[in-house]
Amino acid sequence: MSITRCGTLVIAWLIASTAAAALPQPVTRAFIEQGIPSSAIGAYVQEIGQPRPLVVHQATKPMNPASTMKLLTTFAGLELLGPDYRWRTEAYADGPISGGVLAGNLMLKGYGDPKITVEQFQELIERLRATGLTTIRGDLVLDRSYFAAAKHDRAAFDGEPLKPYNVGPDALLVNFKSVRFVFSPIAAGDAIDVRTEPALVNVAIRSELLAASGDCGEWRRGLQAMFSDRAGHADAVFAGRYPIACGERDWYVSLLDHPHYLFGMFASAWNAAGGEFSGSVREGRVPAGAKALVTLDSAPLSEVIRDVNKLSNNVMARQLFLTLASVDYGPPATTAHAVAAVKHWLRERKLNFPELALENGAGLSRHERIAAQSLARLLLAADESPVRAEYISSLAVAATDGTVRRRFENEDVAEQALLKTGSLEGVRAIAGYVFAPNGRSFVVVCFVNHRNAAAAQPALDVLVQWVYAAAGAVR
Repeated sequence: MSITRCGTLVIAWLIASTAAAALPQPVTRAFIEQGIPSSAIGAYVQEIGQPRPLVVHQATKPMNPASTMKLLTTFAGLELLGPDYRWRTEAYADGPISGGVLAGNLMLKGYGDPKITVEQFQELIERLRATGLTTIRGDLVLDRSYFAAAKHDRAAFDGEPLKPYNVGPDALLVNFKSVRFVFSPIAAGDAIDVRTEPALVNVAIRSELLAASGDCGEWRRGLQAMFSDRAGHADAVFAGRYPIACGERDWYVSLLDHPHYLFGMFASAWNAAGGEFSGSVREGRVPAGAKALVTLDSAPLSEVIRDVNKLSNNVMARQLFLTLASVDYGPPATTAHAVAAVKHWLRERKLNFPELALENGAGLSRHERIAAQSLARLLLAADESPVRAEYISSLAVAATDGTVRRRFENEDVAEQALLKTGSLEGVRAIAGYVFAPNGRSFVVVCFVNHRNAAAAQPALDVLVQWVYAAAGAVR
């Protein structure tokens, strides 16, 4: 539906209605066209600074918000930890160092940094080498005790254990525990080059891929890929064909457990930097007498949450959620303590959400619940918060970036809305702010919980467009 048609309908609707109403007719029609009944929708729209909502539809009904739950986690993070909060990752030696040789173990202690990238990990290696350390005679010992040990079944959510979005949190999370397989045709011959980024000593590739003609299409299916993923070692076999028309493509896969993924990265990077290391990996606690070598600081929280919200990164949200446990409780951080910390913060803010159910703070859950009105109240509170600027800048800009980069194109609301989307099987959601050219601003929240939810995006977009048109239609 075009914004012009939407605008005409909204003016007529607004003339006929002077109080908060149910879903506008254009929005209701858009949902009906996709086979989604009004009983499966929760929505709330309110102009900022005004006492009455513009749209109320099943607004107090507890619903699955999918990834819009990240709006709660990131706002709580900004207020409880502060925009300048940084995570640390520390390196220690538990033995003497002489002539560049460590006669002992290298120890890494993590505090839950959500985003240690390949580049940042390389920086850690370079800084360790800059201390003069060349050879490690012992093992790599990992202190992951800042987060409580918890069994994480990567297949539990949807039976897709190799999908990066199913990676669980860890005090020493590195590179989202994902392996990037890169495929590219070799100029001469019909072979296909396959490499991994980062290089991992415990991930083996066997490729028999042949170049193929034709369109790129569903190129992954043609790879005949088989992954054998064990805790400490993984094998990747590609025995099919790869279309030359694809050029270079990549495929992100989650392999290994957290300790062995980190071990693979460290061993490869350390040896590539000219160091010597032939030990194994194990877990332990940094002893009181260990010698501190280097500390890697994360980017500030204000930057980290941009990835969480714009790109809807689940494991980063889970890392932040667990970190919130440190506000009221000491380590090790647990999910129960994180839930308690968030609910305590909400009570202190006089935000009573009796229906709220939290599991991991990321929305990748069948159990998390919140009502549309409650999430809207949270957005209204954030608009008045000292961390408002950091918070709203973490949201995706309509038709510009993040998860709404290709939505609202050629519509008047393009670049005029800051939004968070949510998507699970049977769930679609959108929430955020709409800014009108006349200076009026609105919070918008809409949840869809229905077997046809995958078809709800056009109707959710109509709602956002409707709000923008409504702002200009009536003063």
